[in-house]
Amino acid sequence: MKKKAKKGLGLMFFLATLVLIAACDDSVMGSANPPADITPEGEFTIRDAVLERFLRYVVIDTQSDYDAESVPSTAKQLDFAQLLVEECEAIGLAEVEMDEFGIVTATLPANTDADVPVLGLLAHMDTSPDFSGTGVVPQVFENYDGNDLALSDSVSLTVDMFPELKNYIGQTIITASGDTLLGADDKAGIAVILTAMEYFIRHPEIERGKIRIAITVDEETGSGIEHFDVESFGADFGFTIDGGPIGELEYENFNAAYANFNITGLSTHPGSAKGVMKNAVLVAADIIEAFPADERPSTTEDREGFYHVDSITGDVSAASMYLLIRDHDDGLFESRKAFVAGLADVFNEKYGAGTVAVEIVDTYYNMLKMIPPDLVEFAKVAYIEAGLEPLIVPVRGGTDGARLSYMGLPCPNVFAGGHNFHGPHEFVPLESMEKSVEVVVNMGKLP
Repeated sequence: MKKKAKKGLGLMFFLATLVLIAACDDSVMGSANPPADITPEGEFTIRDAVLERFLRYVVIDTQSDYDAESVPSTAKQLDFAQLLVEECEAIGLAEVEMDEFGIVTATLPANTDADVPVLGLLAHMDTSPDFSGTGVVPQVFENYDGNDLALSDSVSLTVDMFPELKNYIGQTIITASGDTLLGADDKAGIAVILTAMEYFIRHPEIERGKIRIAITVDEETGSGIEHFDVESFGADFGFTIDGGPIGELEYENFNAAYANFNITGLSTHPGSAKGVMKNAVLVAADIIEAFPADERPSTTEDREGFYHVDSITGDVSAASMYLLIRDHDDGLFESRKAFVAGLADVFNEKYGAGTVAVEIVDTYYNMLKMIPPDLVEFAKVAYIEAGLEPLIVPVRGGTDGARLSYMGLPCPNVFAGGHNFHGPHEFVPLESMEKSVEVVVNMGKLP
C-alpha cells in the first residue's frame, strides 16, 4: 500500500523529497502504455491537443439539472463519462474506471522509485443549468485584434462590457455562437488534465510521481461530490482545474448557506378584503426590502459577502422564497445567518404569528483553513516555472475542491482560462489553456 505523507509534514515533506529525488537513480516503478493516435495527425503539441479536445468536448451536451434527485442528475453526463473512459484508455492511462454515479477516475503511474505523495487532479463534466448547453457551436477567433466580437446577429462580446478582452490581443479566442454557453466551465479543465497526461506519456524521460485524475459529475448542482470516495481515490493532495482567467490561484472560497422562507397569507375577495386579506407575495416583498441594498451580488466584490434572493413563487395565500447567504469570513457568515433567522420573528410580529417560517441550511465552507500553506507554495512554484505570477483571488462561489478539502483531500483551484461562465458571453483564450497544461505538468514532474 502506498505510504501516505504525514499531515504534520504536509507539502514541506513533499518539496524536500523532490530535492532528494535528484540524487536517485532512474529505475522505473510503473509506466503507462503508449498513447493511441487520438490527437491531430502530425507532431504532438500541447496547443493542438488541448484545442482539439476542447472543441470536441463542448459540442456534447452535459448540462446538469437542479431539480433531479438522481446522481448524475442527467443521463447525458453518463454518455460523456463513457467517452472519457475510452479516451483515458486510448492515451494509455491505467486503472480507468467509471463508478455507478458516472465519476471517472484513472491513474498515471509513477516512473520513479522515489516515495513521493500522490497528486490528484480533478475537473467536472457537467455544465451549468443556468443557460442552455444544447447545440453548442464553438467559434475560434484567431489573432484577436482588440475589437468587439460578434457571436451572432444579436449577441456580441464588446470591449466596453468586457474590457478584459484587451488582455488577449493577438491570441486565439474561443466562444459559443450566442445561443448557448460555451462549456469552458469545466471542459477546459478536462482538456487541460488529459492533455497534460498525454504529454507525460509521450515524454517518459520526464520523471514523475503517481498522478490520479478524476472527472466528476453534478458540480454545478453541488450533489456529485457527495458521492466521491476520497479514500479509494488515494491522493495525498489535489487541485481542481476549474478556475477562471490565466494566472489565478484560489484557495479561499465563500462559506455558503441557503434559506427557505415559507410565507402563509390569507386570501379573500378583493372587494371585501379590508382588514382581512394578508397577501403572502407582499409579505415576501417586505422581507426582501429588509436586506441591505449594498449587500447583493451586483453590488459586492472580492471578499464582500451578500444576500441573494434567487427565486420567489406564490400567490396571495402562500409564497416561498429561496435565498443564498455568502461570506468568506466565518464570523460574518454566522452573523448573516442569525440576521436571516431573526427576520421570521420580526415579520411574525408585524403580520401575525405563523406568517413566516424560515429554514437555514449550510451547504459548504471556506476551504482556507483546510489548505496547508506549503501546498500553496508548491502551486506557486509551478506557476512561476510556467512564467506566470500567481494571482491569488478569493473564489466568489464554491468548488468541488472546497468540499473535498473538508473530506480529507486539500484541494486548491487552478485556472483553466475561462471568462463569463454560465452564459452566452463565455469565452476562453487558447493560450490560457496551454499555460494551464504547463502548470499541471510542472506540478507533476520531479526535478
